[in-house]
Amino acid sequence: MKFTSSLLVVSFLCANLCAQESTTKESISLLPITVKSRKKTEKERAEFKRQGQSMEALTEAEWNRNNSAFIEHALNTIAGVQLDKRTALGGQRIVIRGYGNDQKFNNWGIKAYYNDIPITSADGITLLDDVDFSLVNNMEIIKGPATTLYGGGIGGVARFNIKANEVQGTHVFQKVNTGSFGLLQTQTRIDLVSEKGAMVFNYGHIQADGYRPRGASNKNMFSIFGNYTLNKKEKIQFYASHNYSFEELTGQIPYPDYYAGIDLGNRAYAKQNARNDLLSTRFSITHDFQFNKNLNNTSSFFYSNTNQLYIAAGALNNNNSPNIGFRSVFTYKQLRQTTFVNDLSFGTEIQETRTLGSRYAYPNIDTTAFVVQSINKATYLKTSTNQFSIFLNDRIHITPIQTTVILGISMNPLKYAREDLLAVPGLVTGYNKDISFNKKFETSYNPHIAIQKTIKNQIINLSYSEGFNAPTASTSFIGSLNITNDQLLPEKAKMFDFSIQGLLLDTRLDYQFSLFSINIENKLTQLAGISGTLPYTFWSNTGAQHNKGLELSMGYNWQPKINALSWIKKIEPFFSTSFNQFNYSNFKTSINGTPTDFTGKQVVGIPKMKYTIGVDIQANKGLYANATYYYLGDVYADFANSNLVKGFTQLNAKIGYQYKYRNADIDIYIGANNITNQINYTFLFLGNNVNDNDPGNGYASTVSTDLTPGAYQLNWWGGLKFSYHLK
Repeated sequence: MKFTSSLLVVSFLCANLCAQESTTKESISLLPITVKSRKKTEKERAEFKRQGQSMEALTEAEWNRNNSAFIEHALNTIAGVQLDKRTALGGQRIVIRGYGNDQKFNNWGIKAYYNDIPITSADGITLLDDVDFSLVNNMEIIKGPATTLYGGGIGGVARFNIKANEVQGTHVFQKVNTGSFGLLQTQTRIDLVSEKGAMVFNYGHIQADGYRPRGASNKNMFSIFGNYTLNKKEKIQFYASHNYSFEELTGQIPYPDYYAGIDLGNRAYAKQNARNDLLSTRFSITHDFQFNKNLNNTSSFFYSNTNQLYIAAGALNNNNSPNIGFRSVFTYKQLRQTTFVNDLSFGTEIQETRTLGSRYAYPNIDTTAFVVQSINKATYLKTSTNQFSIFLNDRIHITPIQTTVILGISMNPLKYAREDLLAVPGLVTGYNKDISFNKKFETSYNPHIAIQKTIKNQIINLSYSEGFNAPTASTSFIGSLNITNDQLLPEKAKMFDFSIQGLLLDTRLDYQFSLFSINIENKLTQLAGISGTLPYTFWSNTGAQHNKGLELSMGYNWQPKINALSWIKKIEPFFSTSFNQFNYSNFKTSINGTPTDFTGKQVVGIPKMKYTIGVDIQANKGLYANATYYYLGDVYADFANSNLVKGFTQLNAKIGYQYKYRNADIDIYIGANNITNQINYTFLFLGNNVNDNDPGNGYASTVSTDLTPGAYQLNWWGGLKFSYHLK
């Protein structure tokens, strides 16, 4: 608390010191130079200065280098980032700097935003199945704890951004794609743009048979969004969507089949007609008010509701989860005699998620009939989760020496209230428990300190950040024993990050280099226990995880001056790599009821090295091509590091032709993924989730089914984009 109080005092003193003279000058603007590097660089450098820690941006060019519906091809090019997924188009799990792969389903421990509106619920779970990625113009990944602007989370923040066309008039856009495995994808969009604002109507559809047995997908997504200038001081933005997502679940297969290129699917999933059926509605409205040239406020109200039917091999789950929230940020910028530039942000984010969910377990024996266990084995729960965050972030820039000091802190309380709707006396025969509970985690204080130094075109940043990840309501209670898991503590992370973003060779070469160390305490792990003859699972703080690594990304914008290459407008080669040393320390879990120490073992699911090499080529006459070669190294699936899963490579490419005729733009293209027919996977069961074996899965009881394979063979896709501008 002494450190926290001192940090707050210093921040406000700095704000008062610098609040002597005002200016409209942007406090995080870059040096007045003409940057000749890749388009993504300007966005990255501005965000790097603002965040004060390592981050990377993807513009529309990187996002559409492949089919944007398959977001793994974009995100896996980022150093320090992995994207796993359980189905062809769903079940995505973003892993940042070795954090976020501890659960079988969805994202946990990272924060995601869609146009600055949280899509992460109050209990820290991020579901991406119903997000329309075809609308995304650009995105940013902030690596590591970023609590002083975004609240909780250890892994980092993923920000997906959408925007309307900026040219006045009516814009009509149509996209049609087709490809392997029955792919059919369409997008219809209309932008109405005036001097005062814009409105966008968008309908997206995608369906595919899938590359696995029972691996079909079907998504329909309607969105409307836009912005409007009310007057010189006020603007509003709005967004609304209604989305349907259907994903068949094929289940995991054993390693021998995977390495042999055999995918027969998992019969336990097929027998239950396993699937993820999801209907969601989202709405947000944002009001921006400029009080004067120094003070601004941006406030957003947001609401979402998700109805989900999720059927796996072990249970049938129904959830209805409305989420409501409010986010407001005040920014105060002032200048004193051009010596000090101060940029102070103060805000709050409040969320409440109310989930009504039922779970019906299937029998623990192989049956041919579609039946569930008695209702006294089921759960029917109403859960309310409240998360509240207050954050402050102050940037003090000392102009004469081109140095910036960033001081920030966030305060984050969290509480749950759960009611067992089956625990009514006499309602359910044999139901002799009540798993209702209330739990509150004490306010977590998380600081962020950074020092930035600009030397010509190089930005050097040294930062220290803290973050936390609280257990969810489901992990905070041991249902089989009917007790609250009172000993459970939130995970706490402390990160040191040394990063450089720079421009070389007449600003045509851009690079990012990062050295980091993240120490995660109170690591949450799912364990198995037994009470008498009753087996059960529970979550526990099992120790610490220490992630140390090096990340490097670079790219070059080459505009050939050679006569033989005069037909080429530009060639942009790029490269990214991660070198990781992620290990457990003082880490103990229970294997088959026996306490086991895994100190010094490599963190599961994360390779020591991954890299991407690629090139984008643009011709003067509209022809373009790109190629990406991706390598993911070997990983361990279990804590003991006895099960090594071999790494793999992926070669993807795309060629196309863009043509403009008067007010029409046409883009014709064809692409291919896994060109060299490499065996690869998209998801692994890890840690204490390994050795999965469901009754009736079609494999011997001694064979573990932990692996979800990707497409083993080349798969192509291609299509047409057409847009027309009515002035």
